[in-house]
This record gives sequence, structure tokens and C-alpha cells, in this order.
Amino acid sequence: MKLATARIDGATHAVRVIGDALADLGAPDLDDFLARHSWREEAVAATEPVWSIADATFAPLVSRPSKIICVGLNYRRHIQEMGHTLPAYPTLFGKFADALIGATDDIERPGETVALDWEVELAVVIGDHIRRATTATAESAIAGFTVFNDITCRDWQSRTQQWLQGKTWQSTTPLGPFLVTPDELDGGVRPALEMRLMVDGVQMQAENTSDLLFDPVELVSYISTIVTLHPGDVIATGTPAGVGHAQQPPRYLVGGETVVAEIAGIGRMENRVVTAGK
Repeated sequence: MKLATARIDGATHAVRVIGDALADLGAPDLDDFLARHSWREEAVAATEPVWSIADATFAPLVSRPSKIICVGLNYRRHIQEMGHTLPAYPTLFGKFADALIGATDDIERPGETVALDWEVELAVVIGDHIRRATTATAESAIAGFTVFNDITCRDWQSRTQQWLQGKTWQSTTPLGPFLVTPDELDGGVRPALEMRLMVDGVQMQAENTSDLLFDPVELVSYISTIVTLHPGDVIATGTPAGVGHAQQPPRYLVGGETVVAEIAGIGRMENRVVTAGK
């Protein structure tokens, strides 16, 4: 199944995407819908088209997750390009929900940075309450996957050894457009999907998600050992090689660019970079 939070006629609706049509899931967004114990059964039963996809734009897939956990250094080639050794454990940091924007919303470039970078990522969306997950319960807790662009202020990220201040600037992080359930993806809960990112039509990143060092199931198990994961929580699994910061010379987003992040079988986000406040 393919689910989304759609903006239609000035309101948001949780929807199931069926071809070029949208079926109403009876909730204002996926945050509320995924909180229902029976969300899977209700989504399967929602087969009656209500709106055309052409009449909708897509809000952040979820806008009020209790947590957004990001993973750094999780693709082998990216680890090498950044000059690091392969980590023994996942490198974790967080974002706040205020950073999230929709699949076609503008990325607000902060005036305080001169080093705004891109990072296409596969994101896991949680569908159950889960703590100290086994492999089996971690697999069942994955509602599906979406596309995440971990826009980063590299100059602020490198101010200290902690990355948060470079990672969670307001209205910078596209998430969406769709949640695709594992049964529709090559590899299921450990998807093997081609992903890429382009800036003004030029390909910057290209990788297969099967190259992840720590796969989605491992990450759900590891993170849920630390803290309870709730429906709607997001785990961004890391970015592959090709970030602007690692290029020689480095290349950053200065404003005016169009950034496309896409993952085969899941969806495509296209966002314009604008200067915040303008």
C-alpha cells in the first residue's frame, strides 16, 4: 500500500494512493491514522476513490512524530569519502519536527549558513509501539518507508562534536511524499532500492539501499533498546556518497536551486531552495 498526508482544498487528509486517485482514510493526517491500533486493516479496506491525485499536494508525511532519529555514517562509500572508519555501532542524532516540510515545499536556506548541503536518505516509519525489539518484532513494527532529505548546515554541524545544531534548522527537511509498505518493495523490510539526488538536473548521489551498514531492522532493534518507538516515529537511515561537503572543492546550496530526491518504488520529492524570510 501507498499512504500519504495530502493537502486538498485548504485541509490535510490521510489518504491511500490508488493509481491516480486518493482514498480517504478518515483522519486529518498520517500522525493520527498510524496511532490507530487497526490502521493496517483500515488502510486495506479503503478502496473507494474520493479525490484525484492531480488535485493534491503532499504535506510532510508525518508532522508530529514523537522523535526523528537520524543515522550518520551508514553507507560504506560515504564513510570512506568522509574519511572515517566503519563504525561498530550506529551513529545516532536527532532532528525536531519543526524541521520537516512537504515533498514540494521550499527548503528555507538559513541566512546564518554558508555551507548548506544535501543528503538523500531512506526513512523508516514506525507503525507500532515497540521497546527492546527482537528481530521479529522489529520487522513487524515497520509501517513502511519514505524519502528523507537531511539538509545540513555543515558549518554549524562542525562547530562542536555534537551534530544537532547543524541538522535541525526550521523548514529545511523534506519528508515524503508517500509511505510505502514493505510488502510492495524489493527486499521487504530490508529494501534494495535505487536512490539518487539531483541538483538542478545534475546527479550528485546514486546508491542502492542494500549498501546500508546497519539495515532498517537492526536500527529499529538498536534504537528501541534505548527508548520506546511510537507510531509515526521516523528513523532516517543515513546518506550515501556524493554530498556537497565531500566534493573538491566543496559545493553547497546557495539559493535558487531545485533539489530532487527520489527512491525507486517509493517516490520523488522536488524542492526549491529559497532564502529564509524572503
